[in-house]
Amino acid sequence: MATTTASTKATAKKTAKPASGKDTVTPIGKIALTEQAATQKAAPPNATVQKPKKAVEAEKPAKPKKPKLVRDSFTIPKDEYQVIDALKQRSAKLGQPMKKSELLRAGIKLLNGLDDAAFGKAVAEVPAIKTGRPKKSKQ
Repeated sequence: MATTTASTKATAKKTAKPASGKDTVTPIGKIALTEQAATQKAAPPNATVQKPKKAVEAEKPAKPKKPKLVRDSFTIPKDEYQVIDALKQRSAKLGQPMKKSELLRAGIKLLNGLDDAAFGKAVAEVPAIKTGRPKKSKQ
């Protein structure tokens, strides 16, 4: 048995050596490695298999984009400012408490919904005031 093992080793060495410098015979184990390398080149190692998300996306409604907010300040007569406070209390009694900015936005929506004649009448009833910060009074 020792002679057959030695002869098979010698034959394996002969087949493993290249016949010429260009042609090479690769053992079976290396062929398997080269096939794995070829499949790894086709798909990057960091790539993960992703499942189709169409079913998940269909279930979630699209989120509306938040409107861009603008911060502003303005001057308003004290009696009109007290009307805002009265309207805030009135809305709270109705079970719909509102902030000052929400009341102003509701008023803007109402003005926007008016026709030209009614809008002109509403604008004419509002007196013009001097803009800017009021001076500090000495009281």
